[in-house]
Amino acid sequence: MFDALDAEEVFWDEVAQRREAGYLVDDVVAKANAADLTDRDTARALTDSLADAVRSPDRGYHEPSAREDILAALPDSAPAERPADRVIEDKIHAGWLGRIAGCNLGKPVELGTYWTSDRLKSYLELAGAYPLNDYIPLLDPLPAGYELREECRENTTLGNVHGSARDDDIDYPILGLHLLERHGSALNPAHVAEAWLELLPFKQVYTAERAAYRNLVHAVALDQVASYHNPYREWIGAQIRGDIFGWTHPGDPRAAATLAYQDASLSHTENGIYGEMWAAALVSGAFVADSARDVVERSLEHVPPRSRLAEVIRDVLDQHAAGSSWDDALVRIQASYGHYSWVHTLNNAALVVAGLLWGDGDYARTVGLTVMGGWDTDSNGATTGSVAGVLLGTAGLPARFIDPLEDRTRSALFGFDNSRISDLAARTIRLALDGLA
Repeated sequence: MFDALDAEEVFWDEVAQRREAGYLVDDVVAKANAADLTDRDTARALTDSLADAVRSPDRGYHEPSAREDILAALPDSAPAERPADRVIEDKIHAGWLGRIAGCNLGKPVELGTYWTSDRLKSYLELAGAYPLNDYIPLLDPLPAGYELREECRENTTLGNVHGSARDDDIDYPILGLHLLERHGSALNPAHVAEAWLELLPFKQVYTAERAAYRNLVHAVALDQVASYHNPYREWIGAQIRGDIFGWTHPGDPRAAATLAYQDASLSHTENGIYGEMWAAALVSGAFVADSARDVVERSLEHVPPRSRLAEVIRDVLDQHAAGSSWDDALVRIQASYGHYSWVHTLNNAALVVAGLLWGDGDYARTVGLTVMGGWDTDSNGATTGSVAGVLLGTAGLPARFIDPLEDRTRSALFGFDNSRISDLAARTIRLALDGLA
């Protein structure tokens, strides 16, 4: 599934990516249908030919990838607001805890093509846990037709969480912290690439990151790593890496988003980049926002206004303002954005916005609704958990989510396994209070 080493799969995924981005590719598809794509060289040549496709002339979006072009497209942003140091300290700790708990909440059902929102609701009703407001119960035996991720049953389900499980949604903020400690505001894509190759096992990165990693090993030019044979470049992988930039820029979302670009652009383009910049802005803005809706509204200042991501965010905001129920909003989100891969930036961003808005400042409701929406459940639970954590502070995080974490998390990063969450928070606090060099 989404195998960056399978040339035939990469071709068809690239076709889907190009079509979603408004390119005309039917002529290449016709050639592919008459070719033997099991031949690696043939599949790769056809993938190369897709780079010559042109966009539909009636396309109404403006979605640049270059840093200067993105920043030029953004509207003016409100001045930075810096909270008191003691507030920053507490909210950063709450952000780490909220993210890690939200990730663990969604991890057992992280398979969007199987764990649809309807299947999730049905399972939770059988378990007496609907609506979801705690870790997911493990029914033993599992009823026919339901399958939790086997490797997660004994470490992320209700009563079985004893320290955080390992997950890429946790690996990346740890890695981002390491990168900022080493490079500060001078961080660039070459630094990120070096850290991936040094610290991240290849099989513990996925979709766009795996394609980018493959390109790095094959010495593809750095400015081509994100785009060369990488059909996953607008998927959610960068969005899950943005929190650390928000935590270290409390109340300054434009600065957070701008630095997040340096991380995102190694592996992503267009809406994939915007996803990480937006996540960084969400987290940063949460330090000074009055409500979840305020956080989301502020975040639009840091997303290109004529992009599909901005359109998605505005759509969900409008549904909320119109008084739609959560259930009605979910139906509309699925109808409007369900054609994207279950690990795409755009449809999952819609669920993140909905979880924040209808969660309305309640941590359990925020992450519970988000996970019940389906698709990339652990990533979305992590992002909304982080934003809600920063909004609420540690006092607003329910003990039933936090205590089982036992202040530690597993990690696939070399040298960072069994990290103390409190230590990660303390290191992040030092960067936020002292400023990045």
